[in-house]
Amino acid sequence: METKKICLSERQMPTQWYNIVADMPNKPLPPLNPATKEPVNKEPVTKEQMSAIFAEELIDQEMSTERFIDIPEEVQEIYKIWRPTPLVRATALEKALDTPARIYFKNESVSPAGSHKPNTAVPQAYYNHKQGIKHLTTETGAGQWGASIAFAAKHFGIDLRVFMVKVSYNQKPYRRLMMNTWGAECVASPSTLTESGRAALKRDPDCSGSLGLAISEAVEVALRSPEDTRYCLGSVLNHVLLHQTVIGQEAVAQMEMADAEPDMVIGCFGGGSNFAGISFPFLRRNFVEGKKIRAIAVEPESCPKLTRGAFQYDFGDVAGYTPLIPMYTLGHNFQPSDIHAGGLRYHGAGAIVSQLLKDGLIEAQSIPQNETLAAGILFARTEGIIPAPESTHAIAATIREALRAREEGRAKTILFNLSGNGVIDLYAYEQYLAGALKDYSPSDAEISKTLSQLEKLI
Repeated sequence: METKKICLSERQMPTQWYNIVADMPNKPLPPLNPATKEPVNKEPVTKEQMSAIFAEELIDQEMSTERFIDIPEEVQEIYKIWRPTPLVRATALEKALDTPARIYFKNESVSPAGSHKPNTAVPQAYYNHKQGIKHLTTETGAGQWGASIAFAAKHFGIDLRVFMVKVSYNQKPYRRLMMNTWGAECVASPSTLTESGRAALKRDPDCSGSLGLAISEAVEVALRSPEDTRYCLGSVLNHVLLHQTVIGQEAVAQMEMADAEPDMVIGCFGGGSNFAGISFPFLRRNFVEGKKIRAIAVEPESCPKLTRGAFQYDFGDVAGYTPLIPMYTLGHNFQPSDIHAGGLRYHGAGAIVSQLLKDGLIEAQSIPQNETLAAGILFARTEGIIPAPESTHAIAATIREALRAREEGRAKTILFNLSGNGVIDLYAYEQYLAGALKDYSPSDAEISKTLSQLEKLI
């Protein structure tokens, strides 16, 4: 009988995070200080300037070029609640597709919060606790990050306020109840609690929110109390992507145990955390061993920063509180459509992923909403797990590649990251099964409008 799940013991869990910056042919451009008046005079952001927002050790990791960074023992102990996660052969999906491709997925849906997000939530809460921080603020799209940082903050006795994008706040009430269960306060964004929220509501009283706007609200609240409050981010930044590499490091070992090497590694893409987590350790093999493993980031067709955006310095938020980040972006004022994959409704990509894409070292695809939900239903009916709407993007791309392998008669090996389960996202499936979901692709004029508002710094 063929092995279905490849599992590691707790002793085989990674004890270091992998920092891909050490091996990149071209390092990411530095974040810039947005306060400088003239674009030509903008300078890189310093640790001191960032320390008003983030814990100091996280800033050190953000700026690090060390190849490996030790995972604190306290973090490893909490990781053991769900790590290592299983690698699974999707044999039933292969059969349904009648494909010669071998399909594997890393099952990150087994964490307490049901997604990959606790991999960075736990160390972020730990480093803030170590620094004596008493209060945290953050944003969340679909609620997976908000639930994860709520879980982590409770472990270290830190208060948490989460600004949840309003459309997801209304679509996914049970995920905000998860946050409440772990002791966090969850607020619909835009809110009346901040200047940036009130400004958004003044512009549009029916504003459904965006991740960029929720970030503005969370950062604004953190900046009010620099003595005991800091902000945490669930994606995009270097230190967040760093923490997620436990996924790919485990997967490298598990694929070797399965005597299989992936031809391609696939992850859905919002800001970059789960895509980085699964792909960066495999990209290291490309850099160091000369392998040719494809790394494919899959985004919504309705929010196509990688496939249709511009490589440009931009803010990570709507109000302009964050440093300017070199990224593929649609412009921080871009308002995504109200798709159910709320975690992917972000205007930009992290600096590391953007540089890798610019250098042609990774690939990007965009897929419409209905195709992704159809893929999610096929996966649920074959492999039994109902995937999160975000994860269905990776599944849809996997299905495309598996069908291409069938057409070509080639036995490819595909690995994708199942970033989360969709048990609290059933409304999306209800809407799909009722034929109520619409696909949306922004026009060139819409994208050009928000991009034209950016300073030309690259």
